[in-house]
Amino acid sequence: MASHRVGVFPASGGIGGSTVKHLLPRLPAHDLLFIARNPAKLDFASAAGAIVRKADYDDDKALEHAFDDVETLFLISYASVEVEHRAERHRTAINYAVQSGVKYIFYGSLGFAGCENNKETVAHVMKPHLDTEKYLEECVHLYPGFNYTIIREGLYSESYDLYTAFFDPQNPVDQIKIPHDGSGPGIAWVKREELGEGTAELLKTFVRNPDQFKYRNKTVILSGTKVLSLQETVDILAKIAKKPVTICQVSAEEFGQQPKVGQNFTYRGVDYGTAWATAFEAFRRGEASHVSPLLRELLGREPEDFETTVSQQNTFTL
Repeated sequence: MASHRVGVFPASGGIGGSTVKHLLPRLPAHDLLFIARNPAKLDFASAAGAIVRKADYDDDKALEHAFDDVETLFLISYASVEVEHRAERHRTAINYAVQSGVKYIFYGSLGFAGCENNKETVAHVMKPHLDTEKYLEECVHLYPGFNYTIIREGLYSESYDLYTAFFDPQNPVDQIKIPHDGSGPGIAWVKREELGEGTAELLKTFVRNPDQFKYRNKTVILSGTKVLSLQETVDILAKIAKKPVTICQVSAEEFGQQPKVGQNFTYRGVDYGTAWATAFEAFRRGEASHVSPLLRELLGREPEDFETTVSQQNTFTL
């Protein structure tokens, strides 16, 4: 097989780090290039023979040549709940990648918006992803020879606290105040580590036979195989906490005014707590309940269930 350089950016976060770990045994290390704000976190990858570069989304000078020599790039989204700035940073990275000769981008989108073909959302957090998905579609026409695959990553099991007003099983409260009554449609929770593993397998499949790759210029969903309502999710958290916990439905404004919510959803001085509440309306519309068999196929096993994952981890941070 001819050499084919695969890049991952940013490569030292949760999804990036997991993808890096699972790419190393799947593809030759000398064909892998990992770009991160903190390259020291990837010493294990450079020790294995991969190339590691320093760059981040907010440094245009570093980004300009970060993707040099990369043919296929896994682009992970900018960590924020903003819309315009986040989408603009994605477009900038895509433009620099194409200028550097990247011919194919796998983009790590998010598992709102429902099925693969749906392009609409009420979730604030999904809007920059849809903007980026649309831009990748435009790039196929702007840049001859360019192609993409959009990977809508299901909601991480480990991120349950973002949707439960930052409930902590180690220090549980009696009531979870959210703008939702807990009923279905629910969420096809998925373990973050397995998203990285599945993505690595997808990248390997593409690199080994790009001409036969069936997801070229398409959107795929990597999700868990079981949907839990928010009530079922909270019941599992209560079981882990060993304490009765109930859902108290509140307004979006009251949700956003909770100290932990405002504190955790403030970016560059702007509080997005109330904007985040749109995720609950998206749940009501079934945007996070779409189940795809693809992750199971890529892993070659059943994805880990929500209770198992959450029982083994601490709270999640963006």
